[in-house]
Amino acid sequence: MLTKRYEGYLNTPCLWQNDEVFNLRQLSIASIYTKIDIQIDNSLRLGKYIERLVSFELKQHAGISILAENIQIQKDKRTLGELDCLLLKDDKPIHLEIIYKFYLYDESVGNNEIAHFIGPNRKDALIEKLTKLKEKQLPLLYSSSCKPYLDTFKAEDFSQQVYFKAQLFLPYTKQNIRLKTLNNACVIGCYITEKDLNDFKHCKFYIPTKKDWLITPHANIAWKNFDDFKIIANGYFKEKFSTLCWVKCKNGSLKKIFLVWW
Repeated sequence: MLTKRYEGYLNTPCLWQNDEVFNLRQLSIASIYTKIDIQIDNSLRLGKYIERLVSFELKQHAGISILAENIQIQKDKRTLGELDCLLLKDDKPIHLEIIYKFYLYDESVGNNEIAHFIGPNRKDALIEKLTKLKEKQLPLLYSSSCKPYLDTFKAEDFSQQVYFKAQLFLPYTKQNIRLKTLNNACVIGCYITEKDLNDFKHCKFYIPTKKDWLITPHANIAWKNFDDFKIIANGYFKEKFSTLCWVKCKNGSLKKIFLVWW
């Protein structure tokens, strides 16, 4: 399972190129596939789990050496925040923040492309994450509380980059939307509501665990028929909780969709 999750992670593109969004520069590295051979605590929440995948990936690159990871910055016994990763890339010091997200496009939210992308349960949004990165997480590096940590590495002038990967989902009824700012390659599926469900009555379904949201759908699992899935789906609608699903269409094609309650 770890191998499939790692493959799915590697196959997820960065959300934008260079520094085209909020002037946040994406880490640019070639994708190297190596069989992953580390142990990761399966109880880690998804964000921390992905940080371990990134750490393994970075170590496959000859020009990259990791100085430190998950550095807690404290002041007066109070944690101010955390630096995800300090590394050297071609001998240049970089502070790297690592993000992996699932966002759904809702044009009723905000007034531009970035603002339209929200979390599956409408509790977070892309623009909120970008603002937090820009105004809180990245400036932490330049705080006086951080200086003693940086001094231990004898490396000056850390540049700052992000490694922001995402899976994007468009509305079922508007799947022809083309993104102008964000990376269209990140669009890997659509989302459906309760009223759309009957359009899939000839399909089969599978609901992966959250860490398996990373995985590219494959056929070798226990599929549920539409009637059984509809009972489960009604539970999600009642609880007002969105979930990612795999769908096997009548022609055998496999898709990722989000089932949303809103």
